[in-house]
Amino acid sequence: MSEPKHGPRVLEVPPGDDRERLVCPECRFVHYDNPRVIVGSVCSSGDDILICRRAIEPRRGYWTLPAGFLELNETTEDGAKREAWEEARAKIEVEQLLAVYDVPHISQVQLIFRATLIDRNVRAGPESEEVRLVPFEQIPWGDIAFPSVRWALEHFRQVRDQRTFVPFNNPPGQSGAPPSGAHNPGAL
Repeated sequence: MSEPKHGPRVLEVPPGDDRERLVCPECRFVHYDNPRVIVGSVCSSGDDILICRRAIEPRRGYWTLPAGFLELNETTEDGAKREAWEEARAKIEVEQLLAVYDVPHISQVQLIFRATLIDRNVRAGPESEEVRLVPFEQIPWGDIAFPSVRWALEHFRQVRDQRTFVPFNNPPGQSGAPPSGAHNPGAL
C-alpha cells in the first residue's frame, strides 16, 4: 500500500506544541486526535433502574447503562436522551450530572447523568439484546460490562434520594482500566 500523497501524514511536533501529531507537509494542517466523549444515564422509575444487555462488542451479552458516543453538534443532555432511546426505546428526563469519569487507557471522558424514565414502556433497541427495569438489589453485578457502569450505579445509589449533590469522579485509585492480564473491555 502506498503512502498517501495529501493531507496529514507526517508525524512531527508542530510549532507551539509538545507532542507528535500528524501534519500535512504541504499546507501544515495538524490533525489532533483527541479523547472521545461518552454520554449516558442512570435512568430510574420508582425503585427500578434501567439496564441494557449489550448486543454489540465490546462485551456483548453483558449489562450496561444506556450510553454511547456524543455526536457532533449535540448537547451532552441531548446525547444522553438519544442513547436511552437508541438502546432501550426509553424516553427520559435528564435531571442532573451524576459523574464525570476519566478512562485514559481508551481515551474517553464519560459524562453520566441521573435521569427519570418518562414512560416505563421500554424495549430493546438495535444495540441491546434485552432491557430490564430492576430494583437495585437485583442488578446482575457479576455480569456488568464495564467498571464505569458499576461506579455509576454505586454513585447513583449514594445520592438517589438527594435533590442536589456534587458530581462524582473516578473512585480513588481507579482508572477504568481492565485488571492486569484481562482483555481490554472497550468503551462504556
